[in-house]
Amino acid sequence: MVVCNAPDAETAERIATTLVAEQLAACVNILSPCRSVYRWQGAVERAEEIPLLIKTRADAYPQLEARLAALHPYQVPEIVALPLTQGLPSYLTWVSDSVVSRGE
Repeated sequence: MVVCNAPDAETAERIATTLVAEQLAACVNILSPCRSVYRWQGAVERAEEIPLLIKTRADAYPQLEARLAALHPYQVPEIVALPLTQGLPSYLTWVSDSVVSRGE
């Protein structure tokens, strides 16, 4: 599972559609806007962002990370991978079958 925040709904939709169409993700959940507070270039910043939950396979992560970074407008986008330790076997099989690793 990869977590990423997009700056707006249009960007979130574009990223989600591209990742699924290119089979780098089985599914991307576009969540409701959230308020982020963070330090950037020495100042405390605030922004409304759209969280994305991206379902992929570990072996496809390098390609997904590269593509996500290329699609994202932020200079340093949040791209964080979280390991899944358990899940409904049929769902995890579907995720695995829906993602294509290109072995790059």
